[in-house]
Amino acid sequence: MKHFLLACLFPMALTAETMQQLTEQLGKTVLYSDVALSPDRTHVAWVQSTAATTSKQTHVRGTSGNATAMLVKIPTTGERTDFDPTWSPDSKTLAVFSSAGDKEQRQLWTVNADGSDPKEITNLKGYAARPRWSHNGKQIAFLFVEGAGGGGPLMAAPTATGVIDTAIHNQRIAVLDIAMGQLRQVSPVNLHIYDYDWSPVATAASGPGDNNWWIAQIYTIDIAKGNATSIYKPSLQLAVPRWSPDGKSIAFIEGLMSDEGFHGGDLFTISAAGHSLTNRTRGRKSSASSLFWLASDRILFTEYVGGGSAISELTLADNSVRTIWKGAEHLHAFGNFPNFAVSRDGKFAAAERSTFETPPEMWAGPIGDWHQLTSNNSGIRASWGKAENLEWTNDSFNIQGWLLSPAKVESGQKYPIVVLIHGGPSSAEVPEWPASFGMPRAIIAALSSRGYYVLMPNPRGSYGQGEEFTRANVKDFGAGDLRDILAGVDAAIKKYPVDPARLGVTGWSYGGYMTMWTVTQTNRFRGAVAGAGVGNWQSYYGQNLIDQWMIPFFGASVYDDPAVYEKSSPIHYIKKVKTPTLVIVGERDAECPSSQSYEFWHALKTLGVPTQLIVYPGEGHLFIKPANQADRMDQTVAWFDKYLK
Repeated sequence: MKHFLLACLFPMALTAETMQQLTEQLGKTVLYSDVALSPDRTHVAWVQSTAATTSKQTHVRGTSGNATAMLVKIPTTGERTDFDPTWSPDSKTLAVFSSAGDKEQRQLWTVNADGSDPKEITNLKGYAARPRWSHNGKQIAFLFVEGAGGGGPLMAAPTATGVIDTAIHNQRIAVLDIAMGQLRQVSPVNLHIYDYDWSPVATAASGPGDNNWWIAQIYTIDIAKGNATSIYKPSLQLAVPRWSPDGKSIAFIEGLMSDEGFHGGDLFTISAAGHSLTNRTRGRKSSASSLFWLASDRILFTEYVGGGSAISELTLADNSVRTIWKGAEHLHAFGNFPNFAVSRDGKFAAAERSTFETPPEMWAGPIGDWHQLTSNNSGIRASWGKAENLEWTNDSFNIQGWLLSPAKVESGQKYPIVVLIHGGPSSAEVPEWPASFGMPRAIIAALSSRGYYVLMPNPRGSYGQGEEFTRANVKDFGAGDLRDILAGVDAAIKKYPVDPARLGVTGWSYGGYMTMWTVTQTNRFRGAVAGAGVGNWQSYYGQNLIDQWMIPFFGASVYDDPAVYEKSSPIHYIKKVKTPTLVIVGERDAECPSSQSYEFWHALKTLGVPTQLIVYPGEGHLFIKPANQADRMDQTVAWFDKYLK
């Protein structure tokens, strides 16, 4: 299939002034990620960037007083991108990956706690990530794909030619002896390592790595011999394996997860020998997202609760849980876009915090009693409306969502509404400053600024209400989800000045699928924008590079049960569509291939439904180029302006 980028669909005068101002405003937002707190709680490090650039640089600041954050001065002659800062056990040294000097190759650097005296300590050729110090501070382990790229399925898929089955490059654990400068790979060559913890324990599966995270097991690895022993094969997906301080137990999260790096489920423990498996949060109406051992009998963990987050402490003796902090924010460690870290004693934390109306800044202090460390975004104000929690019931479920109002609401007027459906489906809409262009969160700010209500529902299948709720759309994609969402639309219409004749729907990834599904099931919506969607689950199974994720949700492969895939496929009901639909996708999307968007668009065009297709060259599931991110937002708003205003 030939890929192409269509020219701007509408005269830019429709959105030019408002959209340019908003894009500039959001583009200036300073973002913080990869938060790392020194074990002794005296210093915090983070990777800092802006929404409109690809440069990312590490900063360090003391956690007390009014000190200024210091830029870690790694020498470079061009743009620099840093990743994964991590502190030594004695809190005196920070290690960080940086692509300084070579944008295609990251190397490991060390600096002093104040950011001074940078030293490059590796000469790698290949993808590397997630460095972690040994307990004695003499070694640093990291994940390494020798001689090949990596980064996971969110990134643009590489061109695949030749004998495909032989092109497998497994991600292994590499250990660097800092004093000697010697590097050796200590995990088996036939295993792809997804996560690990010193002694070490790892979650791993055979390659190809992007596909097999959904069937990974917990292994213990003998570093001296390079042997791996499986101690647990889960029934679902698992993440964040961590050793207890006494080395006798391993804690981890297991649950129904649709995306690597976006964790949610129940918190489990198991003995180091693979015995005494215990679900520590069974029946809890939340979804654990990350964890830290405080002592051999206590675990601190973050969790999704409804449409927010909580930080809680688990006592293993009686499985009792004490919630320390809860709020309408998104806090989690590890995985994709981590923004939270704790000290060795678990009493002190550092976090990047934001809401729909409050831009991100760094905070630190005793958990729940943080003080603000930065003020880089103090001059930025939201140019969009206020967000409100919205709750409703459907099919015996209690459903929660967020409703963002237009920037200005005048008495006596009614406004259009756009439903933004999150990806996953195992995920949740949680308040965050909407400056992320890569995964299209900024669209909610753009729509609100242009006079739209935006409904962000957390229907069945979402995190935040326990495993039963997360699993409620298994073998039933689209049907129950859509009923929940439509009930939310009705709740918004009943409570707010929403015009029921001007409804729009959009989403990315699973949200893109749900957009395609919605327009085949109802004609209530006057406009739709389907981003990186799936129109045909049967053909999708053989096209995507991560098909293992589908088995837990559909119950079998498409070859064993084609009917369950067909019944949830929008293409099966395509002749019912009347809604004008814009279709957007990245050319090299490995998770939701562009061929799916092409098939859906081609059908609509053949049937005479107003439609356009935009394929962005070189982009994967996560858009990287700022110009493409901004254009995607412009095109989306212009489409809704045309059909809803």
